[in-house]
Amino acid sequence: MADSRVQRVADQLQRELAEIIRLELKDPRAGLITVTGLDLTSDFAYAKVFVSVFGEAEAQQASLAVLRRASGFLRSQLARRISIHQTPQLRFQLDESIERGSRLSALIDKAVAEDRAHPADDAGEPAA
Repeated sequence: MADSRVQRVADQLQRELAEIIRLELKDPRAGLITVTGLDLTSDFAYAKVFVSVFGEAEAQQASLAVLRRASGFLRSQLARRISIHQTPQLRFQLDESIERGSRLSALIDKAVAEDRAHPADDAGEPAA
């Protein structure tokens, strides 16, 4: 039962944090930031916030630095919006799963294209 409460609070924190970043974070270096996940400790003390940033590695690191510097502001805005006994400290981390998935998808597409390009030389012979 406690795990479901932690998950519900984490989901609400993720939604609110995404909205705060989108609407209230005014730093132009922030770029296009998407909150992809949030892991909350059971005592609500810490939240690991996974973000993806559109752009090259330099833009991603700059946006991550902006988020880390603004973590106090973001935390105070969360405290105003959500009534829980403790607003967690925010720890931002780049979510590379989307980029990794895109690379894997490109590799699969390339392998399939190469298979289609080669004629079936051994069509009738069993594999060794």
